Amino acid sequence: MSGHKSVLLEETIGLLPSREGTYVDLTLGRAGHSLAILEKAKGSRLIAFDLDEEALRESRERLLENGYQNFDLIHANFAEAPSILMEMGIDGVDGIIADLGVSSPQFDEGERGFSYRYDGPLDMRMDTSSPLTAEKVVNEYEEAALSRLIYLYGEEREARSIAHSIVKHRPLKTTFDLVEAIKEGKSKKSLLKKGHPAKQTFQAIRIEVNGELDSLETMLKEMPSFLREGGVMAVISFHSLEDRLVKDAFKSLSVIEGSRIDGPLPEEAPYRLLTKKPILPSEEEMIANPRAKSAKLRAIERK
Repeated sequence: MSGHKSVLLEETIGLLPSREGTYVDLTLGRAGHSLAILEKAKGSRLIAFDLDEEALRESRERLLENGYQNFDLIHANFAEAPSILMEMGIDGVDGIIADLGVSSPQFDEGERGFSYRYDGPLDMRMDTSSPLTAEKVVNEYEEAALSRLIYLYGEEREARSIAHSIVKHRPLKTTFDLVEAIKEGKSKKSLLKKGHPAKQTFQAIRIEVNGELDSLETMLKEMPSFLREGGVMAVISFHSLEDRLVKDAFKSLSVIEGSRIDGPLPEEAPYRLLTKKPILPSEEEMIANPRAKSAKLRAIERK
């Protein structure tokens, strides 16, 4: 079993109701949050989604080993969760969680292609049955398209020169090939900065390969309506693009736009914002798990 540590575990579970009911984990991973939900809300039903078949296998074993059987683990993108839940006859749930980070096992296994620290094939697919890989992106996209996605999804200021370097060194076969091309495309000044020089570009390509932001927008638009009264939806994001989408979506659900003090009283918003500011990891958690440093937790409650 993997040693993956669930980020902001206690804080996330603490926001959820304690009542027995139906709970949805949109990003199962290695079942850290799911297991904690079942331990808190005794007798509950769990429905969990993940694109990683290995994660689904490991989590099934872990849940069964801990004595839980009332769960459904589904191999699907969380953007498909609303339609799947409706097909299952589920029209109301008591809690929804989503941890948007790539799990430690995916980063730590070079053959998955997510890591710039381990050499491996240019893959980066969370769902290994998907046709689009990182190798296709870096070797087949036009330079302008590469530059745009690196700038937008990686928030990388040197996107143009990095894209030019990638195209210059085609064909790229491994993650280390990509790292070297990225380094060549960066200025000497930026190479001296703290942090790995390939981090932002790898993030951008991973988002493109997995359609992460489109899926997140769909999920944020459709999943809150499944919450029952008093139900809570909690989302952990790991970079500003994700956090902005979560923040804006939750704000729009909990604030009536255009309400005026001198006008008629507006209809009350159907959700309550539980986190006016995001909940951040403690110093202790960041020391124990450096990957938690960029995590932000936001949540809403159905009134």
